[in-house]
Amino acid sequence: MNWYAIFAIYVLFWVISAFLVLPFGLRTPDETGEVLLKGQADSAPSNFRPGRVILRATLLSAVLFGLYYANYVQGWVTIDNIPGLHPAR
Repeated sequence: MNWYAIFAIYVLFWVISAFLVLPFGLRTPDETGEVLLKGQADSAPSNFRPGRVILRATLLSAVLFGLYYANYVQGWVTIDNIPGLHPAR
């Protein structure tokens, strides 16, 4: 696997991880007791911390990519291991 492929696959894992960790740890103004501003949605987070989201996404994507790359090198799970999925030969 070349470096471009490694980078592209890692970026995909990072974006997916960012969307997965985005809702964790957020609180709405109702939960924190803050007053809503005019035009603010009730579900808008009042304590959004992008740095924390970036850190969590980076850690999760590193673990997921590590598992993906280890499977790529070791061949733990292949198409032949998935029942009902037989590629054309």
